[in-house]
Amino acid sequence: MKIINNTDERRRFIRFAIVGTIGFGVDFISFNFFRSGLGITPEISSVLSFLVAVTSNFIWNRFWTFPDSRSKSVLGQMMQYGLVNVVGLGIRTIIFGIINKPLVAFIERFTFSLPLEPYVWGENLALAIVVVIVMFWNFFINRYWTYNDVD
Repeated sequence: MKIINNTDERRRFIRFAIVGTIGFGVDFISFNFFRSGLGITPEISSVLSFLVAVTSNFIWNRFWTFPDSRSKSVLGQMMQYGLVNVVGLGIRTIIFGIINKPLVAFIERFTFSLPLEPYVWGENLALAIVVVIVMFWNFFINRYWTYNDVD
């Protein structure tokens, strides 16, 4: 595998992971702001927070993770990146919709007191699961399509 054998590729992967970690924080903060701060439904909050995180991630990946990817215009890459992430959003939304309510119901069964409401724990657990799943999709498709002009 390129990531294992190539120092530059490992560096890119580490940077991609750092950007993803930042995006993960942006995603969770945004999700909880939309959900708890503005009272938006969990499904819509998940979509909105995803869009905020994708914007942040594109900027960081374009200028820090793949600074040598310049044969494509910023707009062209943004469109490719956006398309990859729209598919990722579809994957995320479907899986989130499937697992969110069962996870909330599972956590509501606990009889001990939690510091936050059970729905907060369940929704955030569902979000964490879908973020990890979509991270793999995003890395491989973006690396070999959006940023395929990097050696």
